[in-house]
Amino acid sequence: MRLVTWNINSIRVRLDHLARVVQEINPHVLCLQETKVTDGLFPRAEVEALGFSHQHIYGIKGYNGVAILSRLPLTEPARHDWCGRQDGRHVSAYLEGGGGKRLEIHSLYIPAGGDVPDPEANPKFAHKLEFLKQTMAWFRKHGRNSGPMILGGDLNVAPLKTDVWSHKQLLGVVTHTPVEVAHLARLQDSASWTDAVRSFIPPEERLYSWWSYRARDWRKNNRGRRLDHIWVNEPLRGSLAGAQVMTSARDWKRPSDHVPVVVDLKL
Repeated sequence: MRLVTWNINSIRVRLDHLARVVQEINPHVLCLQETKVTDGLFPRAEVEALGFSHQHIYGIKGYNGVAILSRLPLTEPARHDWCGRQDGRHVSAYLEGGGGKRLEIHSLYIPAGGDVPDPEANPKFAHKLEFLKQTMAWFRKHGRNSGPMILGGDLNVAPLKTDVWSHKQLLGVVTHTPVEVAHLARLQDSASWTDAVRSFIPPEERLYSWWSYRARDWRKNNRGRRLDHIWVNEPLRGSLAGAQVMTSARDWKRPSDHVPVVVDLKL
């Protein structure tokens, strides 16, 4: 089974890009973030025409929005709201397999956190840290007795030195500050998550999934960050079969600033 997570940065604007991803790498499940569309305007028919007739969506007008799109049946769709907000950042569902086997899937979009890494001076950063705390607490409780589980999302934190173009220069920049990295580590520990991509691409190797729109030549500049992640829990760890980052998508016309991240599982 192939699962993709992707901050698509508006599914209606980049529906042709989604079609290209499907054509080029043929995923079974898509976890999307920043769909930027209400549920009523989500392009269900167009997505179904791509082969994804099972759709669990949670949209907000103009911003945020997450989805799980699947070729296979999804059951028990759930929306998860944090910090007292209903803002389209977290959905889950179960993928039903043969013999009663099921896979729990999460699509998660953690807040960006604004520009100033100070929770007292910046409410957006405070929200990000609280969001991480609340999701950590939920997964710590929920994950104790869970079966196979996978999480794909724009987690808006680049935890490793090799997940950013310059560890030294970005230590004080939101997405790579020590406090964010520590919070993400606690979230990862909450359900004994394994970083699926880094299981195949070693931590010593630089790896990015996001490049700013500000760079005229993103490849030459290559000031990227790895903000998009796929995690699996312990029952699924032995099923990992491969991973890749679809860097070529950043070259497409009117691209998202994020590229698809891909994990293969033997299920």
